[in-house]
Amino acid sequence: QVQLVESGGGLVQTGGSLRLSCAASGRTFSIAAWGWFRQAPGKEREFVGDITWSGGSIVYADSVKGRFTISRDNAKVTVYLQMNSLKPEDTAVYYCAAKREGGLATRRYEYDYWGQGAQVTVSS
Repeated sequence: QVQLVESGGGLVQTGGSLRLSCAASGRTFSIAAWGWFRQAPGKEREFVGDITWSGGSIVYADSVKGRFTISRDNAKVTVYLQMNSLKPEDTAVYYCAAKREGGLATRRYEYDYWGQGAQVTVSS
């Protein structure tokens, strides 16, 4: 099993920045890729971006491309989501996820482990 713990959420004004962290523990050697998703009130959980364990491949949703950056620190077994130029529509609970096999993935069911979620609120 892998446990994921997120931190770094909060309240920020439009145009501001936040960085989310997601630290893994347990059988972390099994992680092949990390993903970030978000869920706004009354909406489905949606893909934000993902990164392979090696960091060699990263994909972003069109809605965050150019504003959000995913990185990872394998020594700390931690993945980060740097969010810049935040907009009110970015308000959501953000979840990190990890998958055991294969490469990048944009669908929820492809991930095996999930964090508890971190609230990000962007005020206008």
